[in-house]
Amino acid sequence: MKSLKVVFLGTPEFAKTSLEAIHQSHHQVVGVVTVADKASGRGQKIHQSPVKVYASEHNIPVFQPEKLRNPEFLAELKGLDADVFVVVAFRMMPKVLFEMPEMGTFNLHASLLPDYRGAAPINYAVINGEEKTGATTFFINEKIDEGNILLQEEIAILPDENAGSLHDRLMEMGSHLVVKTLDALAQNSIEEQPQPQVEHPKNAYKIFKEDTRINWHASSKTIHQFVLGMSPYPAAFTTLKIGEEEKGLKIFKGTYELSDHEKQSGALDISKNGFKIYTQDGVYYPEELQLEGKKRMTVKDFLNGFRNFDNITLRD
Repeated sequence: MKSLKVVFLGTPEFAKTSLEAIHQSHHQVVGVVTVADKASGRGQKIHQSPVKVYASEHNIPVFQPEKLRNPEFLAELKGLDADVFVVVAFRMMPKVLFEMPEMGTFNLHASLLPDYRGAAPINYAVINGEEKTGATTFFINEKIDEGNILLQEEIAILPDENAGSLHDRLMEMGSHLVVKTLDALAQNSIEEQPQPQVEHPKNAYKIFKEDTRINWHASSKTIHQFVLGMSPYPAAFTTLKIGEEEKGLKIFKGTYELSDHEKQSGALDISKNGFKIYTQDGVYYPEELQLEGKKRMTVKDFLNGFRNFDNITLRD
C-alpha cells in the first residue's frame, strides 16, 4: 500500500492519540502544527501541548505559528511536500492552508455529521440523552464542519456514561478511523459524499461558563443528563447560599428519582445523613461535588464539612 506523507494539525490529548496512530502506521508524519507554548498555573510554568510533546519525543518537526497566514510558515509547510493534511481538535484554518496539499485536508469530528457541528459534540450528545454518536472524517471547506464526508463510524453511548468516558472511547475509535481514512485515500478507494441536508441539525456550540448552570426547574432526567454531559469538564454548577455567603458548587455525578411532591424546584433537603434537591418532577441526589475553594469529594465527605445545615439554601 502507498505510504502518504502527512502534516498533522492538532493540540489536545484527543488529537495526540490520532497523531500516535498515524505515526505507528506505515504513513509518514513529515510535520506537526500545534498551538504555541503557554504559561499557566501558579508558577506560570511553560506548558507544551500533548501533540507537541509527542512530536518532540519522536523527532517530528513542529511548527507553532501565531498566525496561520504567516508567509514564512506557509512556505516552510509547502516545502514538506505533504500529500494530505490531517486535522484533529485544532482551530479555524484559512483556505490558503487547507487547500495546500494535493489530496486536500481532512478533519476528524467527534459526531455523526451533520448532527453536532461545533466545538462540543461529545458534551451535547450526552446532555441530549442520545443513545449513539460516533466519529466522522470529512474534507475541510470554508464552512465549519460542513465538508464532504469520507468515513463515519458509530458508537453506543452507555447508560449513565459521562462526557469524559465517552471522550476517551471516541478518542481511541477516532484515531483508528483517521488511519483507515488515510489507507483508503492511498488506495483511491474512497468516495466522498456531501453531508445530508437536515432542516434542523443538532448543534454543539462552544460551552461558556454561563451555559454550565443547572436549571432546577427542569425534569430530573434532564438535570441528570446535563450533569453527565458536563462531567468532568467544564462541570455543571449551582450556587449555594451559606448564611450570607454565596459559593459555587460543581456537581459531577448523581442519581435521581421521580416522585410527586409539593416542594419548590431547587428546594434543599440537607443534613448530615443526606443531600437532595427537589426538581420539577422528583428529587436529584448529588454524589460527587466540589465547593468553590475546595477539592472534589464524595457527598459524605462534603456533608462532614458542615455543622449547621439550617442556613444552607440554593440560589436559583
